[in-house]
Amino acid sequence: MSRIARDYGLGHRRRSRIQSQSGHLYAVAVVVFALAIIVLWPKLNTRIPGPFIALVATTLVAQLLHLPVETIGSRFGAIAASFPHPALPHVTLENAQQLVRPAFTIALLGAVESLLSAVVADGMIGGRHRSNMELVAQGVANVITPLFGGIPATGAIARTATNVKNGGRTPVAGITHAVTLFLIVVFFGRFAALIPLATLAAILVVVAYHMSEWRAFKAELTAPKSDVIVLVATFGLTVLVDLTVAIEVGMVLAAFLFMRRMADVTNVKALQLDADDAGDVYSTDPNAVSRRSVPKRVEVYEINGPFFFGAAASFKDAMATTGRSPRVLIVRMRRVPTIDGTGINALRDMVRSSRKDGTVVFLSGLLDEVRLALERAGMLDELGPGTLFPTYAEALEAARDRVRAA
Repeated sequence: MSRIARDYGLGHRRRSRIQSQSGHLYAVAVVVFALAIIVLWPKLNTRIPGPFIALVATTLVAQLLHLPVETIGSRFGAIAASFPHPALPHVTLENAQQLVRPAFTIALLGAVESLLSAVVADGMIGGRHRSNMELVAQGVANVITPLFGGIPATGAIARTATNVKNGGRTPVAGITHAVTLFLIVVFFGRFAALIPLATLAAILVVVAYHMSEWRAFKAELTAPKSDVIVLVATFGLTVLVDLTVAIEVGMVLAAFLFMRRMADVTNVKALQLDADDAGDVYSTDPNAVSRRSVPKRVEVYEINGPFFFGAAASFKDAMATTGRSPRVLIVRMRRVPTIDGTGINALRDMVRSSRKDGTVVFLSGLLDEVRLALERAGMLDELGPGTLFPTYAEALEAARDRVRAA
């Protein structure tokens, strides 16, 4: 009996293995059939999307021929043909702490993908989207959707491109898409359960191929090395670790590289003839800036570029190399578009240390945004009256008067 039972068990396992292999072969056949339809259908008709035809055709073939392939219904159960009832999610302090990080990552990724979809659509139809409204609409949808059992949604590049290629040009296309999904959920859910998973796999392969944009990826490899590092690091972490980690690390690397570039752009130097003053060399105007000599005991420095914490160190180094204690120090800031807290503190430290040495600091050419930031920080009170000048020429005349009076 034991031998008979053993032989029966071996035969049963062999038959199960053969049936499993047969099912896999049928699934592969469905994938190939669906891919062929998706690739070849646009040659016959461009008005109806190929994935839709592949979805209907493979579902009909699988049901009519009774192919042993997994479907949405067999894997996940029946799809309720009714509108889901709203329900508040159960959130505790413990799981809220665990969800904060992925929530921010998903929000960031969703915003980037939605704006990218809008940019792609703009390029295809020659339009111009409203970025703020895109993000507001997405935020409202993603706040309401989870109450009905939904998951976060973004603008999809693949569906956007398909929509545009098939004539979609206005928000009506998106509304039609939403109504179609609503009808499927409420009335045709039982038919959606018959769709083979192999068909969805084929559609996702095509979507992933189009979304990968491997040509753009290849082109980015010829970009500056810093950009290539961010690209490769983000891509590698996405494949080997996790998308959440990849987005976080990629954003941090990009921020560091941006700060480095801004710090490289910003420079502090002793005043020299620049492009705006080049025409003064041949000017006969006695008040031309290039014809004004800097008197003794007056030092002039110019800051070019955003004055933020990345450039504060350069400013301090430049001030430390003066090696002298002039009577007046003029800081020309006409090309400083913005200033942050660290830049203001560096400026304040310089003013205080200069005051100890008996040096008065003049600022010239402040833009409105920079002047407002200094005023809010109390920096103008720190400088004192009569130390701000609209132009370098006026600051130089005031410095000359100050030296004479000393």
